[in-house]
Amino acid sequence: MKFKFRPSILLSPTVRFLFRQLKGNRLQAVLNATSGLLLVGLDLAFVWATKRAVDIATLPSPTHNAATDLHPALALIAFIMVLRIAVSLGSRWIRAILGVKAQNHMRRELFERLLCCQWVSLKRHHTAALTNRLERDVADVVSFTTETVPAVFTTVAQFIGAFCLLFFMDHTLAIIIILLIPFFALSAKAYARPMRRLSHRARTHDSAVWAVIQETLSRILVVKSIAHTAPFLGPLKEQQQAWHQCILKRTKYSTWSSGLMNFGFAMGYFLTFAWGACRLADGSITYGAMLAFVQLVGQIQSPVRSLSQFVPAFITAFTAADRLTELERIPLDDTAPHHAPQPAAEEKAPGIRFEKVTFSYTKVSRKIFEGFTYDLPPQSVTAVMGETGTGKTTLVRLMLGLITPTEGKVEFYGTDTNSVPAYVPQGNSLFSGTVKSNLLMACPQATDEELKKALWCAAADTFVMKRPLGLNTACGEAGDGFSEGQAQRIAIARCLLMPSSVKIFDEATSSLDPETESIVLERIAQTYRHHTLVFITHRPEVLKYASQVLRL
Repeated sequence: MKFKFRPSILLSPTVRFLFRQLKGNRLQAVLNATSGLLLVGLDLAFVWATKRAVDIATLPSPTHNAATDLHPALALIAFIMVLRIAVSLGSRWIRAILGVKAQNHMRRELFERLLCCQWVSLKRHHTAALTNRLERDVADVVSFTTETVPAVFTTVAQFIGAFCLLFFMDHTLAIIIILLIPFFALSAKAYARPMRRLSHRARTHDSAVWAVIQETLSRILVVKSIAHTAPFLGPLKEQQQAWHQCILKRTKYSTWSSGLMNFGFAMGYFLTFAWGACRLADGSITYGAMLAFVQLVGQIQSPVRSLSQFVPAFITAFTAADRLTELERIPLDDTAPHHAPQPAAEEKAPGIRFEKVTFSYTKVSRKIFEGFTYDLPPQSVTAVMGETGTGKTTLVRLMLGLITPTEGKVEFYGTDTNSVPAYVPQGNSLFSGTVKSNLLMACPQATDEELKKALWCAAADTFVMKRPLGLNTACGEAGDGFSEGQAQRIAIARCLLMPSSVKIFDEATSSLDPETESIVLERIAQTYRHHTLVFITHRPEVLKYASQVLRL
């Protein structure tokens, strides 16, 4: 059998991910590489210009006048310096502008993908850990593809150019300097593997630190009620200590590697100076050539130093890419809508049928449902009641398609079977912004009149429209500025605006007083009588409007 070579065999998912990002940011990479090559050319031109100026000033010659010829030589040096400053500033501006653009694009793509991932798989990752990856890891990958890779290309060009010029001037010295390069390569190789491992571990602990902080701050009222901070500072201190230990070990490797590198650089400069001094003493080179030697050796060693410093950048980038490829491996939800749904016609409300459904969250956990069969007819109003732990939340997740049965099936039947249920969770589910922006999340094309109608159905118009800004009233984080009951009613209005003929209310009226609850239920039952409505509740008021009751 003939073997066919495939590049993917040699490329890990991490490398392929970085190549893909490099391709996507090729404009930034090309511009950075171009500006880098210009700087390399200007640096070599500066070496030649300074050698020429020194030779004019120090070597007597019947063919030229030092006092006259020196001025053009100095003017050339000044011109090269000004041009280099201009190119450097321009490239810095380009990197800043295009780098931010690339980061925004990558974060937006990954964020959109996370929104379309399977809920079960996504919930295994802590919110703060996901945020950390979108922030730091994206920045590291973009910096690698737009700056580090072009910088490596430029650095190699600088090394080759400086070596060729030095070889042309003194091939023996050039060979001596080159013989030191394997020393740097071995140091970098010994340094890279443990640094990558420690960097990945440090980044993981850093994410854990922010996870503790984010989770604690999100429950600040609980913290205040406990009245002492020890239970919350303990986990933070534990994660910080683990992170600290990783940083110490990484610093140890970095320090030893830098020490070896600096010793090698010092030896290179010493050999160059000694060689040049000996040749200058016997008159075989000029003062200008001696100055050029020192500059060129610096330009040969500087790329080597830069390449050694690129090792941490490569390690950081590969660590970040590893973590981002983990996000790309989270399965996508095939049922998730990728565009705004179209309004559903009233007569298209489907029914929901559970057929011999068995479900457990893990293989070893108890079965929440076993052989469960139930029918929610089209245009029905179903009240689901039961004690805590009987499976009400699991039932909602099955209807929303967030989880799938272990056995059996959940199907929408009738017409409009592709309808994605509108859902109101228990508690405050508002986003920071305005009342209007929260409502438009459900139906971006809705008019102000439609928004007001939805608010009326949810009995929220009485307090929203009486405020000075009306629909443009600000909502703080988690609906700050509204009471729990008011926030629930706005969330109900948002659900009603969703162009879905199936609506699920999960304890959506739990914070309402009986009178307000009755008004809300009456208006929903009348206005949306052609929809399939499901109320998860423990409140008996709902039973008045239910066509059937499911007791779990």
